[in-house]
Amino acid sequence: MDIEVKLSDSWWERVKYYARLAIERVEYGVDAVKELLCTLTIDERCGVMLEFEDIDPDQIAQLPVNAPQWAEWMA
Repeated sequence: MDIEVKLSDSWWERVKYYARLAIERVEYGVDAVKELLCTLTIDERCGVMLEFEDIDPDQIAQLPVNAPQWAEWMA
């Protein structure tokens, strides 16, 4: 059980790091965000979006406006 908690913590820390990268890339355009998300697993992408929303809800609310196809990136 202790090992599972450490793995889970490690995964979440990695996802939080990716979320910060995604937020930084927004200023370079949606293609920069898409490029990052395409390198992640589906679980990581979902985690990034959750963390992104927690960190900057206004910016993520603009994502569908700036990139209507963003949901496709999540698949």
